[in-house]
Amino acid sequence: MAAYVPTLKTQYKEQIVPALMKEFGYTSIMQCPKLEKIVINQGMGQAVADKKLIDVAQQELSLIAGQKAVQTKSRKDISNFKLRKGMPIGVRVTLRASKMYEFLERLIAVALPRIRDFKGINEKFDGQGNYTLGITEQIIFPEIDIDKITKIFGMEITFVTTAATDEEAYALLREFGLPFKNAKKNNQ
Repeated sequence: MAAYVPTLKTQYKEQIVPALMKEFGYTSIMQCPKLEKIVINQGMGQAVADKKLIDVAQQELSLIAGQKAVQTKSRKDISNFKLRKGMPIGVRVTLRASKMYEFLERLIAVALPRIRDFKGINEKFDGQGNYTLGITEQIIFPEIDIDKITKIFGMEITFVTTAATDEEAYALLREFGLPFKNAKKNNQ
C-alpha cells in the first residue's frame, strides 16, 4: 500500500518545479525555492484580562491547523498593559511536511474564497523570500463552528520559503495558487 501524499506536494514536484526552472533559468531542481514551513500565530492582547480566551483560541487554532497549538508567553513585564513576565499572550502552531501542504490546500480552496468582498491578497514580502498573510476572522475556516464562537480573533499566517529573493518566493506562492491581487498582470 502506497503512503498518502498531499495533492499540492505532488503538484509541486510535477508542475511547479518545472515551471520555476523555466521562469528563472535554473540548471538544477535543487535551486528551485520550496515551502519550508507555515507558521500560524494569534496575538491575544485581551487575554491579560480574561484567561479563558487563550484556551479557546488554542482549541480553535488546533482545529484549524490539525496540530496542537502552543501558548506563547510574554518575555518581560510591561506595567502599562498590566502584563507580567510569563503570562500567556498568544498561541501559535508550526506546520511542516504533509500537514503544511494540507493546510495550504484548505486555505486556498476553502477558506480564502469565504472572505467577504475578497479581491486577492497583497504582495508584501519581507525581503528574504517569506510572506505573511493577515486574516481578520477565524470564522472563514470551515472547522470553526460559528454558533460556538465567543470572540472573533485574527491571525497571521507566515509562509517560510527557501527562496533567496522576494521575486522567487512570489513566483512559488503564485504557482501554488495563492490569489495575489495583481497576479494576472504579472503573467504576460
